[in-house]
Order: sequence, then C-alpha cells, then structure tokens
Amino acid sequence: MEEKKSAKAGFLRKPKWLYTQIEGGEKYGMVEKIVKENNLHTICSSGKCPNKGHCWKCGTATFMILGDRCTRACRFCATATGHPLPPEPEEPKKVARSVKLMQLKHCVVTSVDRDDLPDKGAAHWAETVREIRRENPEVVIEVLIPDYRGENLQTVLDAKPDIVAHNMETIERLTPTVRSKATYRNSLAVLQETAERGFITKTGIMVGLGETQKEVEHLLHEVYDAGCRMITIGQYLRPGEAQIEVAEYVHPDIFQKYKETALAIGFDCAESAPFVRSSFMAEQSFVGMLVKKKQGA
Repeated sequence: MEEKKSAKAGFLRKPKWLYTQIEGGEKYGMVEKIVKENNLHTICSSGKCPNKGHCWKCGTATFMILGDRCTRACRFCATATGHPLPPEPEEPKKVARSVKLMQLKHCVVTSVDRDDLPDKGAAHWAETVREIRRENPEVVIEVLIPDYRGENLQTVLDAKPDIVAHNMETIERLTPTVRSKATYRNSLAVLQETAERGFITKTGIMVGLGETQKEVEHLLHEVYDAGCRMITIGQYLRPGEAQIEVAEYVHPDIFQKYKETALAIGFDCAESAPFVRSSFMAEQSFVGMLVKKKQGA
C-alpha cells in the first residue's frame, strides 16, 4: 500500500503508523552519559535511527567503531562522509567497558567503511570483539560488518563473535542507485563465506525504495540459499534532504507477509515491521531463535 504524494507539497505523507513518541528516562540518560564519557560513537545517533529513544530507554545502544566518518557515500545513509581520522587505539577497551557498565547481555557493534586502511579496519574489529569478550565473558556479541571478504573477513571471524551480520540493504536492481561502492553479489558472497565457516549469519534490508514484492521474495530465497538464517526488514525513512527520497510507505500488512514468507522459506528468525532495523530487538530475536530451535530439537 503506497501513501499518495501530496499535490501541494510534492512529497509522500507519512502514514499514522510511522509516528512515534519521544522517549527518555533514567536508562536513556545512563546510556547517553556512558557514550559521551568514553567518547564513543553510535549508529543510533550518526544514522539518525528512529528507534534511538526506545533502545536507549531500555539501556542499550549499537556501538559504531572506527570513527564517525565513512569513506563511502551510500544514498540512504546519514552517517558523515569524508576522510576519517586514524582508528583510536583505546576504542576497543572503551567499547568493552561500556558494555559492562550498561550490563548488556547482548551487544551489537557496527562500523563505518574504512576503505582508506590496508585491511579496511578488520584488525581493529577483531581487537574490539576480543576486548568485549575479555571484559564480558558471558555477553552475546553481534557484529554488523562491512563487505569484508577473504583475509579481512577471516580476521574478524577469528575473534569469534556469536552472530555475524552484513546487510544487503536492498534488492539487486536498486543496489547501484542506493549503495555507493558495495555490490549485491559481493554482499551475498560475504553472507555465504560467513555461513560456510559455521557462524550464525544475519542480514537486513530496507523496503519503500521502489522494490516490488516479487523482488523482495527473490532476495529472501537468495540470502537463505547463501546460508543466512536471520533477517530484518524495515521501512526506509529518509534521514535528510541529502539522501534518496522514499518511494513508498509500505503497509504493516505487507511487512507481516514478508515475515511469513521468510519463515516459510526456512529462516530461523525474521523481524519485519516498519520500525525494524538491523539491531532493533536483537537480543529478543536471538533468544527467541534459540527457544525455537530447542523446541524443535
């Protein structure tokens, strides 16, 4: 279901299901303080995530390592683009300490793209995972990595995160106009290489960019065949005038249909709703997947 464009304003009206309340509270303040005192970055803020208030209110955040400037300029993303500073050597320890202070049972870490570095930041990634594990031996570590392949991917996997995610972002036809350097086939190969090494593999996509339902279903089959078993599907929301426009506000009923299709294909976990993002409700999704597997055993 597509919300029609306003003839007067020339843009899509946001439907009622996409309005949210501003949230805060004690835990929100705690997260904000920890992030600020450790001079860390989060995709919640850099990416202008609509779930920031909810997640921070629950006492969690998605850490973004390797700085706050990306070497790529994807047309959907609000993260700043430019020449980044060298990686901060103490960042892995700061992230690990913050995970402990937040008392997280499930932490999610992502990063900007660092095509300026010889290993694209893979060693820094690995050190971050190891520091989190050293400081928080019981925590579930979920990493949302760039399109690492080969040696760089193996560097991260050698650190033994629990869940390895890499986002496809959109269907193949739209990838060249939505992403700046990453390709659909290369991202698919990242998922396949990760799954072949025995890791729980996860991906995420946005809808509302002009894709058809048939194209989304085709993507679901392709990423499943690559070995991916967890997927998130959410509505693309334009973070600013510099980013690509929303083509359609997808009705919640269609999101439910995508979820049912993914589960019917065989995915262990499928989160599909307008405000779903890569790390949204990550802990609950993982726990639910484990319960489902236990019940099926």
